[in-house]
Amino acid sequence: MSTDTTAGPTIARPDAAARLEAALPLLLVPVLAILGLIAIATPSTWITLTVAGLAMGMMIFIMASGLTLVFGLMDVINFGHGAFISVGAFVGVTVLLWLGGWIADASLLLNLAALLLATVAAMVATGAMGWVFERFVVMPVYGAHLKQILVTMGGLIVVQQLIYVVWGPDQIHISRPATMQGSLTFLGAAVEKYRLFAVAVGLVLFVAMRLVLTRTKVGLLVRAGVENGEMVEALGYHIRRLFVAVFVVGSALAGLGGVMWGLYQETITAHMGSEIMILVFIVVIIGGLGSVGGCFIGAMLVGLLANYTAFLAPKVALVSNIALMVAILMWRPQGLYPVVKAK
Repeated sequence: MSTDTTAGPTIARPDAAARLEAALPLLLVPVLAILGLIAIATPSTWITLTVAGLAMGMMIFIMASGLTLVFGLMDVINFGHGAFISVGAFVGVTVLLWLGGWIADASLLLNLAALLLATVAAMVATGAMGWVFERFVVMPVYGAHLKQILVTMGGLIVVQQLIYVVWGPDQIHISRPATMQGSLTFLGAAVEKYRLFAVAVGLVLFVAMRLVLTRTKVGLLVRAGVENGEMVEALGYHIRRLFVAVFVVGSALAGLGGVMWGLYQETITAHMGSEIMILVFIVVIIGGLGSVGGCFIGAMLVGLLANYTAFLAPKVALVSNIALMVAILMWRPQGLYPVVKAK
């Protein structure tokens, strides 16, 4: 009986430790928010900065979510992802300028309709561009990381120059839809309407991606392909088609993120994609390659930390996200929720 008594706890302890280890990253965002409240001390200012940080994080998540799946599933280092962000922004803003009457109208329905058309156009354009990019630029260098870096960086430069040809060298200014301009007052804090909209869009996208990845056959194949592509191929599924589909979806999400980020900045340039890619890569690395959940947490951490430090210590804000990435990797070298691929 003594043997049975000691055997029980021995089996349970690893499970409890594993559950605790898995839950720890979920506490990082609320802990950072509480530390921010203590450091800022003024609740109204903290609310404003927190919403701004969450909005920034959500937009970075939209841009990074597709890239992390491409990393995990295809083992591709795609610096050209920034080109999809820029092209998506330019296509979306072009549609919004055509629908200037709709975005200037005080009707929320017309504003949302204009945004919907702009984002659909951007996602279709960047999705098609992603298919071409994968076929002619990425496919010849599968498995060769150094070549992937070189050719995708070259593709990014080429696309930036094509943007100059199509839209010109000048930056384009765009006003947000009329119903999303200005701020709301909440507990004495001023919260921009557009940032609340960005938070809502990011949350909807995250929930949708989680449902697709966990509740559908396609999602099951994607997750299985990330962990063991050879097994998926052996079961009779065309992993190559799955690769291309994920690449196209990731490119389309970059286009959506480009439109959201362009409206956030209210200015778009050909280089905006390459500039934001630094934060996108930081988020992907923090979250763990191939992990949508880790990418989401990483994006929230990056957005909140950037806004808190910009208010408390502007000079520190320049290196805060690099410091965050270093701290996370020292704790978990493979990221918050790494996807372990079969050997």
